[in-house]
Amino acid sequence: MFDIDALRLMDAVVRTGSFTGAAALLNYTQSAVSRRIASLEQQAGGPLFERLPRGVRLTPAGQALHLHGLAVLNRLAMAEEELAGIHGGYRGRLRVGAFATANVALVPRALRDFGREFPGVALTVVEGPSAGLLRRMREGALDIAVISDYPSGLPYEEEVETVELVDDELLVALPRDHRLAAGPEVDLRELREETWIEAAPPGGTTMLDTACAKAGFSPRARLRIAEWTGKFGFVAAGLGVTLVPGIAAHAVPRDLVLRSLGDLAPRRSVYAALPRATPPSVLPAARALAGFLADAVGTAAFPPAGSAPPSARA
Repeated sequence: MFDIDALRLMDAVVRTGSFTGAAALLNYTQSAVSRRIASLEQQAGGPLFERLPRGVRLTPAGQALHLHGLAVLNRLAMAEEELAGIHGGYRGRLRVGAFATANVALVPRALRDFGREFPGVALTVVEGPSAGLLRRMREGALDIAVISDYPSGLPYEEEVETVELVDDELLVALPRDHRLAAGPEVDLRELREETWIEAAPPGGTTMLDTACAKAGFSPRARLRIAEWTGKFGFVAAGLGVTLVPGIAAHAVPRDLVLRSLGDLAPRRSVYAALPRATPPSVLPAARALAGFLADAVGTAAFPPAGSAPPSARA
């Protein structure tokens, strides 16, 4: 088997046109270059260079070996680059999790910008509730996740590091012809007789419960609808009202309006979650994506709390 260093030396001789030039390029002595090339020729079974009055040139055998040697050296250079990228976190695969409304604008924008910067990282995206994403992270199935403390709080996870991205106000979605849709803000107490459309976890206290308790009442009735498209359809039909996170405001159809609940508005925190112990080849890419998520929050990717996109305004 040919020695890699000998192939590199042969290429240096070809590029400089002489043993002397290769010696200067690689900081060898000329005699050392001559000995290594002679050894390589012995291994190759014959001369690789013609010795000329000034310099050297490849023999047919030398041309063949140099061509194959370049292919080997180029593949090794590619391997070194790829391994450096993997260990640096900017190649390989990044497994990303997010809850549903984070996938309306926040996560897609961050992944778009991340992909432009690091095209060598393949992305796998999983959608699910925050608790499920944290469980998958504990099991080693996710490298980063976007999670929130809505609807029932964020459990403490010793094995997970969280970085807060945004304090997100929950807005109330109303039919466009609702009696309270004309004003810029709605007093939550004026909604005490409304049916609320949500999918509260059984036996759990939600942020809606907490907000209504502060307003002095309990939600009158609820229709248990989990999917956001279904919630919007029920609201549009006049069957109730629902809370919509500000970062999901772009998904609201035109026949609904979003209004702030003012001082009584429920708020949630949105976080990027990363495993505390993770392979070094993954963590840098995950942290880079966390940075792009923070940038997406800070570049008006969604309306500020209390406002809505044009399609949701009166």
